[in-house]
Amino acid sequence: MKKQLKAFLFILSVSWLVAISGVNAAEYDERGGSRGDNHSQLIEEAVGTYAQFWNSGDEALARKALSNNFIDRTLPEGRKQGVIGAIEASRHFREAVPDLTAQIEQMLIAEDKAAVRLRFKGHFSGQFGKVKGRGQEIDFTAVDIYRVSKGKITDNWHLEDYLTLFTQMEVVSMPE
Repeated sequence: MKKQLKAFLFILSVSWLVAISGVNAAEYDERGGSRGDNHSQLIEEAVGTYAQFWNSGDEALARKALSNNFIDRTLPEGRKQGVIGAIEASRHFREAVPDLTAQIEQMLIAEDKAAVRLRFKGHFSGQFGKVKGRGQEIDFTAVDIYRVSKGKITDNWHLEDYLTLFTQMEVVSMPE
C-alpha cells in the first residue's frame, strides 16, 4: 500500500506538470536515459548534475547545476534562499547521514520543467538536532519539479517523504 501511495503521488505530481506545460513529456529512467531532444538533454544534464551534488555533497556540482538566481519555491523555514541554501541543506543533512546517496529513479521532462523522483539512502550515524543516530538505515524518496533555463536550474518545488525519514531516524513513531 505504501509503495502504491508513493507511486500515485509521483504520477499526480507529474500529471500536474504535464498539464500546465501543455506538451508531451520526454521520459527518463535509470536504465536508459532520456528519449527527448537536445533541449531535453540540457535539462537532463542540469538535473543529473544536481542529483550528483546530493549524492556526493560536492558543492561545485550545486554551483554548476543551479542558476545564480536559483529560487527554492518550497523553502523550508530557517533555510536560506538560493544556491547557498541548497548547499547548507546538504551539509546539515550529511551531519546526520554522512554516507548519504541520492539517485534519480524517474524523470519526466516537459518544456522547461522536469519532474524527478529521487531515492535517498544512507545510515543515520551522525547528529540530527538533539538526536544521535545509531546507524539506522535511511531509505526515502522525494519528488522535485525543476524549471531549467539555459542549462541551469532556476526554480525548484519539492516534497520529501519526511514521515518515512523521521520514522527511520526514530525521531517520530508511526501510530499503531
